[in-house]
Amino acid sequence: MIVRWLALVMVLVQFTIVLLRYVFGFSSIALNESVLYLHAALFMLGAGFTLLVDGHVRVDIFHARASARGKALIDLFGHLFMLLPSMAALFWFSLPSVINSWSILEGAISVGGIPAVFALKTLIPVFCLLLIVQSVACVLHRLLELRNRA
Repeated sequence: MIVRWLALVMVLVQFTIVLLRYVFGFSSIALNESVLYLHAALFMLGAGFTLLVDGHVRVDIFHARASARGKALIDLFGHLFMLLPSMAALFWFSLPSVINSWSILEGAISVGGIPAVFALKTLIPVFCLLLIVQSVACVLHRLLELRNRA
């Protein structure tokens, strides 16, 4: 719920950047980077909720024409053999980079930018964990659907 406000903040910051740049001739690398940070936070922290409300992009070749049981089986396959393994792998392989980034308190992307790349990189494993938790919930929900239909 709080994450959606990042979209409004991001728009306001971008508006401020444009206003400062073209009206007052002022530019700030840190302000420009803040849009990147907000954008990353918005999408990476909102992905689990998007999965919850079934708002993610889906290739509807088989799903659209499938019965309720077929849809549940397709969703189970997607979660168990695609989403969960890919999120586990991304989590596993991103962790050393995030740990290293925190150990040196990795600074700005650009000179004069926000000195918190470690915080930005932390979004990657958090994103993975949020999607894993939501995916497990979806798997359990689909299994209950299949059990109740049988």
